[in-house]
Amino acid sequence: MYDVIIIGGGVVGCAIARELSQYRLSIALLEKHSEVCEGSSKANSAIVHGGFDAKPNTLKSRLNVRGNELIRRLAPQLQFHFKQIGSLVVAFSDEDMEAIKMLYERGIANSVPELELWNWEKTLAEEPNLSPETRGALFCGTAGIVCPFGMTYAFIENAVENGVELICDAEVTGIQKIDEDIWHAPTQDTAVQTVTAQTSAQEHAFSVTTSQGVFTARYVINAAGLYADKIAAMIGDYDYTINPRKGEYRVLDKVCGDLVHHVIFQAPTKMGKGVLVTPTYDNNLLAGPTAQDVDDREDTSTTLAGLNKIDSSAKKSVPALDFRKTVRTFTGVRARPSTGDFMIYASKHAKGFIHAGGIESPGLSSAPAIAEYVAELLQYAGAELIKKPQVVSARKGISQFSALSNEERATLIAENPLYGRIICRCETVTEAEIVEAIRRPAGARTVDGVKRRVRPGTGRCQGGFCTPRVLEILSRELQLPMENIAKSDRGTEIVLGRLKNAGERKSCSGDFPKHSR
Repeated sequence: MYDVIIIGGGVVGCAIARELSQYRLSIALLEKHSEVCEGSSKANSAIVHGGFDAKPNTLKSRLNVRGNELIRRLAPQLQFHFKQIGSLVVAFSDEDMEAIKMLYERGIANSVPELELWNWEKTLAEEPNLSPETRGALFCGTAGIVCPFGMTYAFIENAVENGVELICDAEVTGIQKIDEDIWHAPTQDTAVQTVTAQTSAQEHAFSVTTSQGVFTARYVINAAGLYADKIAAMIGDYDYTINPRKGEYRVLDKVCGDLVHHVIFQAPTKMGKGVLVTPTYDNNLLAGPTAQDVDDREDTSTTLAGLNKIDSSAKKSVPALDFRKTVRTFTGVRARPSTGDFMIYASKHAKGFIHAGGIESPGLSSAPAIAEYVAELLQYAGAELIKKPQVVSARKGISQFSALSNEERATLIAENPLYGRIICRCETVTEAEIVEAIRRPAGARTVDGVKRRVRPGTGRCQGGFCTPRVLEILSRELQLPMENIAKSDRGTEIVLGRLKNAGERKSCSGDFPKHSR
């Protein structure tokens, strides 16, 4: 029996695993996909929001501001990619100017630092490629861009190094309370401190049935993203539903990366927030997302209508955008809760069950703060959180060969000749980086897992050159036939089989008429 089972290996589940790994607890993280970071965490805007957008006195506002602070602190400690480039909410009319003033006041109420209102001269001086119709902007200095994959992998690697067991391909199909007594926990609106008054010393446990077998634990944390409400229903909690919202994006070539230097938002209107335009950590340019409510939680299709919406809306901010430079389009689905706020609370019906559901934007920015809050809830629910005497608190990232000087590259090649083999020409990714991505704690097991860790396949050719070589390396390192290597999950294998040797092929000489030259 584990002390804690975490359901869901997105950025929130992995952040919770890292936070709890500091304590004397036996912990398992169950992920239904073949790798972590396969749901909403892999397909989003990759923005670390400042915290001025959320309504004051909500979990979103509090955890966004705290999460922003923690990400800025953790990025160098865990060596994931983050740039504090700041954001601008741009106004194009008098109505927009009133909207950004309201956001400024909301940000002050949320205790967001480094907020400024800029006039049109200041705004266009800082971002000359913005529309000439720009009237001004709200600047937030603490906002930034992050590699969402890298941050998630950093959290789970650090967690595994501290003893967390990661179990993938483990879809949860049922949960049973071993102790059937009903426990009346406080609601989310009740202050955390009052939970102690409700805590009983009575033992409790859960049996969690998965596609990998049955696991038991004293405490369960529901961080199942788009399916958090389905997991909640398994124990009789129906406090919220997830209303999936689809968002489409364009990724532009690196030649467009310097078009803007901040995260560019549009002032919210009655028609919504429009789309953003932002550099990515790896110097591409990202435009999107659209916002479409859908019924299918797995609908990651892109559409002509959606891309046209991005094009027209994004050019309102940056007219010089050239969407002919698009190298990729993708779609993410957000776990939008029916309640409008994060649903992070102790179950009303099952003592020891903690929900971390309804984590839509700014969930990525809030993830490490959500982890802290869940740890508090777990403690008040009765778990003993005793710090380990020795904890691995830092992580060394994978050296990015493309970012090094020629002298640094030569040193690495002398130490490890695999750095001298370029596998991805577009992004200058070496075999050494791919091998390390596979061999690390909670390492890559799929082609997409390698891609998201060290970027082969993200350039102009989108894997046309490097994918066969990545398959070969995965097959060799995992000691699996190439036919068993998947793009992402089981059922997405790329190689279907091997051709027989020429001598083993059945003769076809009699099957077709012979023709002379």
